[in-house]
Amino acid sequence: MAYRSEDPTRRPKGPFSVPTLNGGWLTRGTEGRFSAYLLRDGEVVRWTEGTDGRWSDAVSLGGGGLLPVLAVGQGADRYVHLVGLRPVPDTEDHVELVHSTQFQTGRPAVEWRSIQHSNGKSFKRTGNPSIAVDAEGRAYVFTRNGGGGLSVRAQKQGGGWHPWWDLMGSGTDPSPVAVTNGEGLVELYTATAKGLLRYVQEESGGKPVRQDVVPAAVTLGTLAAVTGPSGHVTLFYLDKDGHVCVWSPGRSPETTPFVDAVGAGPLAAASCRIDGFDCTVLAQQSADGRLALAAYPAEQETAGAKWTETGAPQGPLATTLTQALDGGLVAMTVTDGPVLLTMRQKTAADGFQLGAWHSVV
Repeated sequence: MAYRSEDPTRRPKGPFSVPTLNGGWLTRGTEGRFSAYLLRDGEVVRWTEGTDGRWSDAVSLGGGGLLPVLAVGQGADRYVHLVGLRPVPDTEDHVELVHSTQFQTGRPAVEWRSIQHSNGKSFKRTGNPSIAVDAEGRAYVFTRNGGGGLSVRAQKQGGGWHPWWDLMGSGTDPSPVAVTNGEGLVELYTATAKGLLRYVQEESGGKPVRQDVVPAAVTLGTLAAVTGPSGHVTLFYLDKDGHVCVWSPGRSPETTPFVDAVGAGPLAAASCRIDGFDCTVLAQQSADGRLALAAYPAEQETAGAKWTETGAPQGPLATTLTQALDGGLVAMTVTDGPVLLTMRQKTAADGFQLGAWHSVV
């Protein structure tokens, strides 16, 4: 297998601004150590947590002129799939999607390979990719296509990729959200001016099938999703009145206002355990620039939730949440600089108590 070379002493140079990040860009390996992925100067850079809890310097995973857009997905095998957008050589403003995989924590990623674009090799950027990995370890890459609908390209079981499948639709959110449900099947969520759209696999390896539109007033670019203990997916979004709303098609066909938002930007969501119980945590940057977190018993929205702000005010943040081996929450944020910060739940303490923020870079 051909690996792209990397120099562990190489540190990216030049100004940094927060890229568009989709999916879980903080990943956990089989041994419990974390890796964080960002884009800088056209390449993906990675920080890896050591066995002593300290983080490595930034290491380049290549990419060759990537635009500042990155989607990250991880399967049950803990392989990390990276998808970016790269200009097509010798064309004007045309892009292609490219894919790479990291198989082990701290190891090089395989060479980046083009999976083209749903509208062909020469097409301008139509939206931000999203990726999910099914129970068999196959990556599904979604993107908005030139018609404003959605397309997906899926890996084959024996290697290689299926052709792009057109999922139809129009006027969809530029940043769809892909997730794997409890059965190991891939689901995709997006929104239009008319409401929410869900695409779901009906069988392993199959093409996701579009469901009926669910009327809702959705603020585009705010979607987040998590798979609960029942195996059903719960989607979170901001409505036009500043409420965080929930929709879990496997549990209820209706959308429900849940809690007032603390800001106007995107949400992040993850599972964790609090006092031995499965819980869901939401994150959003508050109006005063701090990160706010809210936890509640998983799939029990009637219990309500209350926001708690943490850390210092920052410029525009990108935030991701994930779960440690001990079930505790791990949060990571990045803002211009880059300023990369991480924080963990105090799992030995009663209730939902958070540790101090620590700088990775």
